[in-house]
Amino acid sequence: MRVTFTVNGAPVTVDDVRAGESLLYMLRERMGLPGSKNACEQGECGSCTVILDGTTVCSCLVAAAQSEGRSVRTVEGLAEGAQLDPMQQAFVETGAVQCGFCTPGLIVQAHDLIERNPEPSDVEIREALAGNLCRCTGYEKILVAVRLAAQRKAAGC
Repeated sequence: MRVTFTVNGAPVTVDDVRAGESLLYMLRERMGLPGSKNACEQGECGSCTVILDGTTVCSCLVAAAQSEGRSVRTVEGLAEGAQLDPMQQAFVETGAVQCGFCTPGLIVQAHDLIERNPEPSDVEIREALAGNLCRCTGYEKILVAVRLAAQRKAAGC
């Protein structure tokens, strides 16, 4: 089947999509967008989080065909050219990136949070990131990164 949708602001068409193929597979393997990670394939870890029509989803649980006519934003689409998104920059600056496997999903989820709530409390940050598992950082640097990006957004930076 053919799937036509928008990815990171650009219209795309992908041919020969198999029935049951996941959005994650289509993004990574067919479109060369490796940011979303393939970890659990059960929607439990958040490593494959993308924004689908303004809502964060685990792309491993979304059939590729469900993206027909819709808009998808991946971690690659947060940056504007060489300019990192403020959340991406905050993760780099605070050392919230360790092995990097969970990082794209965390960044997408945290980016979405501060778009909806520019000044989240620590409880709101923790709640928003609850579906994203990290095995390396202990989460503290991740929380620091989200706070930093939120502060910069609130200050208009």
